[in-house]
Amino acid sequence: MRSIEMTILGEPASKSNQRKVVLIRGKVRVIKSAKALAYAKAFALQCRVLDTPIEEDIKLSIHIFYRTRRPDLDASLIMDCLQGPIYKNDRQVKELHLYHHLDKENPRSEITVTTLS
Repeated sequence: MRSIEMTILGEPASKSNQRKVVLIRGKVRVIKSAKALAYAKAFALQCRVLDTPIEEDIKLSIHIFYRTRRPDLDASLIMDCLQGPIYKNDRQVKELHLYHHLDKENPRSEITVTTLS
């Protein structure tokens, strides 16, 4: 088994708040919200990039430290951000452990990716 640990600073947008509907050239489109785009950009700057993304099935353990109790516990944006630099596709996640914590001064996500093979 192979394990990778990292801490990403910032508070991720929950799935219900990471998309918005907009009108572009007369067509309705669903795009990432400004908060989700900003988090994805910050994540990319902090995330380790493997030479070869993991191809095996994986287990994810994510401790999300939010500023307040208000956000829903949601790791979908984090899982999307890990796709590419760490693993090929988030469909490889076969086990997920997700935890909600509070840290008003230092919102962050503590992530452990472990191969299952």
